[in-house]
This record gives sequence, C-alpha cells and structure tokens, in this order.
Amino acid sequence: MFITIINDCRDGNAMGRQSTRLATFFPGVTINEVGISNYTEIEAAGNLIDMLDSSGGEEGIILVNAAPRHKKQWPNGTPFGYFWYKKTLIITTVDGYTLSLVKKLGLIESLQLTEVPTVIEAMIEKGLLDVSLRERIVKTQFRSYEYVPRLAKWIWDKVEVPSTTYSMSEVPDAPAMVWWVDNFSDVKTTMLPEDIGHEEGRVIKTKVGEIACFNRMKDVPVGTAGITIGSSGIGDKRFLEIIVLGGRGGDFFNLKPGDEIL
Repeated sequence: MFITIINDCRDGNAMGRQSTRLATFFPGVTINEVGISNYTEIEAAGNLIDMLDSSGGEEGIILVNAAPRHKKQWPNGTPFGYFWYKKTLIITTVDGYTLSLVKKLGLIESLQLTEVPTVIEAMIEKGLLDVSLRERIVKTQFRSYEYVPRLAKWIWDKVEVPSTTYSMSEVPDAPAMVWWVDNFSDVKTTMLPEDIGHEEGRVIKTKVGEIACFNRMKDVPVGTAGITIGSSGIGDKRFLEIIVLGGRGGDFFNLKPGDEIL
C-alpha cells in the first residue's frame, strides 16, 4: 500500500505535519509528497493523473488539496470529495480545474462529496472521534491536516461516511494549457494527440508561435522546438509536451502552469 499527497501546502513544515499524521493512521505505509503552486489547480490535475498511472490502480490512497485562495464560493474552502480508481482511493478538493483531467480522460462519471461538519458529527455519534475535536476540525484552516487524514482512515476502513453525489458535469473542462514545467523546462500540456491532429511534421499554430509535431523527443532536431508525445498520462492516453531539444522549452517560450497554448 502507498499514500501520495498532492498539496499546495508544500513547505517542509506543512508536508511534514501531514505525512506524520497520516503515518499514525496508516503505520508502515510509504508516503510520497508532491508540492504544487498555490493558485494553479491544473498542476494538481496533471499530477493526479500521473500518480494514478504510476500506481496502476493498486492499493493506496492519493490525497489532493488544491484550494483556490482567491475564491469565496464555499463557507470554509472548497469541499473534499472522494472516488475509487480500481483499488486506489482518491480524496480531493473539487474546485477549479483539479478534476478536469480526470473528466477529460473519462475515468469517472461522479464522485462523493463530503461536508466537514456533517461528517464530523456522524463520526462522533459512531464513537470514532472524540467530541473535544469537533470544533478544531470543523473550523480549521488546515483541513488537509485535521480532516483529510481522518477521512481517509474512515473510508479505507469502510466506515459509512455521509456524502452526496457530485457529477463530473459540474467540473470545468480543461483548456489547452500548461499543467507542469519539469526540471528540464519541458512543458507538459493538457492536450492529447487527437486534440490537435498530432502527426509527424505537422505544424501547429500556438499562442507562442508555430511549432512542428514530432512523435518522440529524439526526433526533434537539436536547438529546435517541437510538440512531442510525452510520458505523462494514463494507459494509452499521453499528454503532449512542448520542448526545445538541447534547450529549455519553458524558458524559451516563457511558459508556466496555467498558460493557455491554443
């Protein structure tokens, strides 16, 4: 079993606290951490797909928190929902583009949405949570520390958790945009080959100029920009990347997560 945290609370203190708390609920489990930016849920979206691909749907838990801090749509931040991908439990915020690539790839049709006060009250009534913790958990600003690890434990243990069904039709579609720039400055996008009719030699007009398509990185001439089929994605669905072979695509085109491509 594994646990992976994808979180915009990414500093050492925040990640350390989350990992330590999870370790108390799931002793001996390997915990992995992926830090994302505070205002770009699309980073969470792409990383969630990659972690699902990495795990192959085996037993484990992925915890995603990408809560837009510039929106006040919900009483105490975007709610957390959960769904299963094969044997993997995913608990995730639902706002913005966080689930847009799950939707794009058709992995689920709906998920279960939880409300913190309702869940906490139900767990107190079941004798699974001390009543003294109610106010702290309900009012916390650090829900991925106080609420999510406990929620993961309850769901994993097959405790009945109050929830409502949330349709993926409520999730916005992901535009053709950047979701990650890796340490080589290769640019991972939300585009699949079929989105642009990707084929060797075809030139695509983008917001940063005209770029030719290549099937593999090794086919791109040195010093040349290309749109290639990258390693990120799931199954036979792999996202396109913009690279400059022998250079740094993200730096060259001044691209960052959230920038639209077409």
